[in-house]
Order: sequence, then structure tokens, then C-alpha cells
Amino acid sequence: MIEILFSIAAFIVAIGVLVTVHEYGHYRVARWCGVRVLRFSVGFGRPLWKRTWGEDRTEWVIAAIPLGGYVKMLDEREGEVDPAEAHRAFNRKSVGRRAAIVAAGPAVNILLAAVAYTAMFMIGVQGVVPRLGDVAADSPAAEAGFERGDRILAVDGINAPSWQEARLTLLDRGLAGERTHIPVTVRSSAGYETERRLDISGVSLREEGVDPIGTLGFQPWLPDMPARITSVIEESPAAAAGLQGGDVVLRAGGQRISTWADWVAHVQERPGQTIPIVVERDGERIDLEVTPASIEAGDRNVGQIGARGPELSAEQRERMYTTVRYGPIDSVIQGTVKTWDMTTLTVRVLAGLVTGSAALSNISGPVSIAQFAGQSAQIGLATFLGFLALISVSIGLLNLLPIPVLDGGHLLYYAVEAIKGSPVSERVQVMGQQVGLVLLFALMTLALYNDFVRLVY
Repeated sequence: MIEILFSIAAFIVAIGVLVTVHEYGHYRVARWCGVRVLRFSVGFGRPLWKRTWGEDRTEWVIAAIPLGGYVKMLDEREGEVDPAEAHRAFNRKSVGRRAAIVAAGPAVNILLAAVAYTAMFMIGVQGVVPRLGDVAADSPAAEAGFERGDRILAVDGINAPSWQEARLTLLDRGLAGERTHIPVTVRSSAGYETERRLDISGVSLREEGVDPIGTLGFQPWLPDMPARITSVIEESPAAAAGLQGGDVVLRAGGQRISTWADWVAHVQERPGQTIPIVVERDGERIDLEVTPASIEAGDRNVGQIGARGPELSAEQRERMYTTVRYGPIDSVIQGTVKTWDMTTLTVRVLAGLVTGSAALSNISGPVSIAQFAGQSAQIGLATFLGFLALISVSIGLLNLLPIPVLDGGHLLYYAVEAIKGSPVSERVQVMGQQVGLVLLFALMTLALYNDFVRLVY
């Protein structure tokens, strides 16, 4: 229950920041363009807090439903306007100024992402060192000559200080579509640097649930630790199976288990399946059966039994994890580059959703976003900032889609107006709004359906 409340709180904070920044972009540019702003609202519905101040007596509101917001401007199309104030009406401004006001919201979302990424790199974000464990036989990685112990330094010339960076770059290059080989710079276990070329021509990185690292034959390095259970969570599948702290797993499903990594992999690959196991307890061998719970992990479900293994030693932790941190100037550079990378990747994913080359299950709703918000906030401020930046990029780009009722739809109308020399007719705008509302409703329904499926399965 506490975890759910924490996720809800993190979600409200994240959405509150993103909506406030987006609407403030509209507000600030509207003021610069001489438009009077009547109301600035964060959220919809009944006002929880309301104040009026400023030269224009703008009404500032925090409303009950924290799933958006709006800036209401003086507009002759929405009611009578004092002739003395008519020059400050939104509809009286040039098409260029109206477009600038509308585009400002998505633009500051992208700017917020750059600021959040910059702060993340200054604080330092922990990641797994991109060192290879076992390389799958007959995989693209094996054919390219990758070996256990290789540390990935760069993918296609882009630094990869962690597995997450390596994964995102591989995914980005795979989604580009025109590449058949990706150069990867590594430092071998012997200490020399070399470049290996991954052949991705026979691998699809676009399919639902695809992990580009695993699909290409990579496995992250893990220290060899015995498959010893140190503790069991109450009312978990492990507890129901009779497992106890101190048990050493020897066999699972007829297969020999040598290390904790073997045991974790075996469990994760079998969500909901009953696994016969042999454990050693106080010098005796005991036969048990455990059925892992099915837990969502990214785009797939994995097995989990609720048992803790041996902890990493300080030396093992130092070798396995790294903290990516930069100075102020380098953080600005890295934050800008990261924002550009995530923007282009998001555009490719959106294009894939339209063309059908990307799975619709990639669309997440408020439930999934709340879960990710809570998980990232629990890890630390730097991780939460990274999550905030990613969602900010997504919101900015989604708002630029040429769908009526979104910012992109208004920009489309203004582009038509600029070309034909007169505004789009009210009839067309009304029809466009109706179509836009239907599309948004369908999108939200799909997102909520995906959330429901993830929760159930």
C-alpha cells in the first residue's frame, strides 16, 4: 500500500512539473506577444486553490484532476471583448505570433528535458558496467568476435558508459532501418581496444518485447556467486514452496544450477510455471516445487519468487556498477546530446506506431507511468530526473502531432492559413476537433488497455 501511495505521489509531482512547465511556455510567449492571459490552470475540474494577481489580473488555479492544464487567453471567438482590449486578443495577432504561442509549450518541454538531463549528469546516475558475460553461440555477437570479459566503450562512435546507454544506442541505430552493421568499440579482458562490427541485418529490433542486447547475443557480466538463498519474503512463492534462508539450490527442472545467476535466469524465464528443484539444507538434499509469480519487466513478463541471494562484496560491486557523472560544462553538453538522442528515438518510435512497424503495446497509460515514476523516485533523484526528462520529451512531441485539439493540430491550421491567406473555416475546425477528440479517446483507451494487460498478466 505504501508503495502504491508513493507511486501516486511521484506521478502527481512529475505530471505537475511537466504540465506547469508546458503551460508556462504558452503563458510566457503569449505575454511577450501582447496577449492578455485570463487563466493559468494546472489540472482540470474543480479548483482546489485559486489566486488572482498580476498586471492583467490573471487567475492562477490548481484544479482537482492532475492530468493536464490550460492557459485561457482573451479571444473574441469565445465571448465579448472590451473594444479597448481588442488589440490584446489572441485572434487579433498575426499567424506567426499565434503559432509561436502554441509551439512554446512543446518547446519548453524539450528544454526541460535538457535541463533535467544536465542535472542528472551533474548529480551522477548509477548504471551497470557494459561488460560482457557469456556470449550466446551462433549469435550476431559471437559471429562479430565478442568474448566474455569485453567491455563496451562505444556504439557507432557514441560513448556507452553503462548498459542502458549501450542498449538505447543499439535500439536507435536498429530503428533507423538503413544500417546492416553497427561498429562497437570494446576493451578486451586482455586490455587492448578493438572495434567489432555487429551484423544486424537478420535481427529485428522493432518487434514487441525485443531486448536489443539479448537478441544480439549479449549478456551482462555477473560475478560468480553460489545459488544460496539468504532470506525469503513472507507470503511469497518461495515461502509457499518451503524455501528457507541458507538453502543452496543444486538443481532446477532437471538442470544443474552452479551460480546465483543461473538460478535467477532459470526463474525469470518461467513465470507461472511450476519448477521442481533440489536444495541442500544442513547437509541434506530436499526436493521442492516452486511456482514463480509473473512480474512485468519492461515489454515482457518474468518469473519472481521473492527470495534474496548473497550480497555483492565491495570489490564485486565496484566492478559491476559505475556512476556516470560530469562537470557543469560537460553535463550541459551531455544533457543536450542526450535530449537530442531521446527526441530522435521517440520520433522514430512514433513513426513506427503510425506505419505499423512498432507494436501498439509500447503505448503506456497513467498507471504504467505512475509505476515508473515511483520506481525511479525510489532509486534516487538522478534516476527520477532521467524519467522526468524522458516523459517531458514524449509530452512535447505528442503535442506536436497534427491532431486537432493538440498543439500540432493548431499549428497545422496556422500553416494552412499562412499558405491560403485566410483562416481555416469554423466548420472545418469544428469537424477537426471532433475527429481529434475521437482519436485522443481511442489513444487513451488503448493506453489504459495496455496498462490493464500489464497489471493482469
